[in-house]
Amino acid sequence: MENRDVPPGPYRATKLWNEITTSFRVGMPLRKHRQHFKKYGNCFTAGEAVDWLYDLLRTNSNFGPEVTRQQTIQLLRKFLKNHVIEDIKGKWGTENLDDNSQLFRFPTSSPLKTLPRRHPELRKNNIENFSKDKDSIFKLRNLSRRTPKKHGLHFSQENSEKMNCEVIEEDQENLAENREISQKDVEEVWRYVILIYLQTVLGVSSLEEVINPKQVIPQYIMYNMTNTSKHGVVILQDKSDDLPHWVLSAMKCLANWPRSNDMNNPTYIGFERDVFRTIADYFLDLPEPLLTFEYYELFVNILGLLQPHLERVAIDALQLCCLLLPPPNRRKLQLLMRMISRMSQNVDMPQLHDAMGTRSLMIHTFSRSVLRCAEEVDLDELLAARLVSFLMDHQQEILQVPSYLLAAVEKHLDYLRKGHIKNPGDGVIAPLPTYSYCKQISAQEFDEQKVSTSQAAIAELLENIIKNKSLPLKEKRRKIKQFQKEYPLIYQKRFPTSESEAALFGDKPTIKQPMLFLRKPKFRSLRY
Repeated sequence: MENRDVPPGPYRATKLWNEITTSFRVGMPLRKHRQHFKKYGNCFTAGEAVDWLYDLLRTNSNFGPEVTRQQTIQLLRKFLKNHVIEDIKGKWGTENLDDNSQLFRFPTSSPLKTLPRRHPELRKNNIENFSKDKDSIFKLRNLSRRTPKKHGLHFSQENSEKMNCEVIEEDQENLAENREISQKDVEEVWRYVILIYLQTVLGVSSLEEVINPKQVIPQYIMYNMTNTSKHGVVILQDKSDDLPHWVLSAMKCLANWPRSNDMNNPTYIGFERDVFRTIADYFLDLPEPLLTFEYYELFVNILGLLQPHLERVAIDALQLCCLLLPPPNRRKLQLLMRMISRMSQNVDMPQLHDAMGTRSLMIHTFSRSVLRCAEEVDLDELLAARLVSFLMDHQQEILQVPSYLLAAVEKHLDYLRKGHIKNPGDGVIAPLPTYSYCKQISAQEFDEQKVSTSQAAIAELLENIIKNKSLPLKEKRRKIKQFQKEYPLIYQKRFPTSESEAALFGDKPTIKQPMLFLRKPKFRSLRY
């Protein structure tokens, strides 16, 4: 089934639901089945549906290989509840479906969900509100005359230091009086710069359908950028918003297992499971997810960047979006991601579940604590699992403080202070990030490139064996013979003749001599 990308925009979860249900309805094989001495046509078993949908979800870039078979069964139960499928007798509306031989079929009605439409008056009010925020805060503006034009943003310390040096040099050259800027101006600059960067990273012409500028609270961004530990974790001034001490101790215990020095109490069999259950209960009981309800659409839209060729873009987008969170939420997210990432990589961690590995257990347990919609969405669990998996793998980069953002804000404030610009939202005085996107190719071209790339890597492996001088001759012969057996075509291309093969070891070519015609000896009679 073709893997189609759902573009960024509102109600992306609903669009993904429609895509998956359509793909399932079109691609699921139907055939005759016998049940209770009766034949039924154009139907399928629950087990067949689980197998097919499981493969579809794992190969779909919107969900990925982290999808489990149990999650697939849960989605099929939602299909049954929403009348995407029905049992062979036409019953639906429940979640009575298991991985078995029960028969189901497709109903005649359309399984697609209608996208909500905003009232025209509400949309008009929103547009008017947007225009008040500097009319086109979502539009990328042309660089002003005073803006350096030949800069491309590379997210590195070297670039940040260079930008800071340029600001210092301009300060020394420009001795004019600096105008005073208010705290409100500072906050508007922070809001403006992060929205411009986010819009550029996502590669959209407008953020209007993804986030409301009023949802961006500059005080949160400023606090998350400046009040951090040496590891980049947010430090809260109000300790009442922090994790309880017993939760912190439990998290530290599992994150540093078995070398935890915070809990000196004697352990017992199953101790680590009880500690993990304590942590899980706390996060599952939180009133809202760590990424908050209001940013649900924003993070769901970023999920469409989670593809191999867009990995860098996804990291940068998530890095910016996580700065928008309230400081207590960001701190909890940082500590949770650090803990589950360490636990997943810890080979000494005891088994915490009888049927599930540590990584799968972390994703399954905490996905709803990280991302979910205020109104239950049928794909919440799959979308959250996809995001948590990516956060686990890249938490160190995503949840660190981006130095380039601070440099950009300082440069913008400097231009505002010197009168080069009159308003916080005038002009883009900081260089914007540049991204190059891969050109989409056909499936046939992809397969050809995959084969050629694999063959090149295998041929390189053969060359490494040949040129390895530290490898004993006998061992080299054995490896090359084994290579010849496994990859005969690549071997023949490297050694087209027996002479080229013999030259490697300095042997004479092994050419089979033609069979000689041997005359049969005449046996004499034993009689004289």
